Amino acid sequence: MLLITGGAFQGKKDYALQLTGLAPEDVCDGLDCEYETVFHAAIIDNFHLLIRRMLLEEKDMDSFIRRLVGENPEAVVIVNELGCGVIPTDPFDRKYRETCGRTSCRLAKSAVSVHRVVCGIGMVIKRD
Repeated sequence: MLLITGGAFQGKKDYALQLTGLAPEDVCDGLDCEYETVFHAAIIDNFHLLIRRMLLEEKDMDSFIRRLVGENPEAVVIVNELGCGVIPTDPFDRKYRETCGRTSCRLAKSAVSVHRVVCGIGMVIKRD
């Protein structure tokens, strides 16, 4: 697995496409993709939005992540870094922010490589 993280609108998806040589049609979007799609997608963009959807629907995040790592170990996962801003006052938003951070940590632990993208420039922060 390759994990790409960074702030919003920093060029993570373009970076992933350039790095992998894959095409835009190889990307599934966590905003609205079917849950089953991520288990065979080459690139999963907006993974943080998939997490939000799962929390709203009270889906089991732990088993989902275990399944993703087990069934799609070659996936490129793109997730926004949410933990550097203001702490939300809304309880759900705090839970969402925390779940994104903890899930990103779990994915990073399983990933062969983790890249952080700022201003379209990627930095490798982990390589096994």
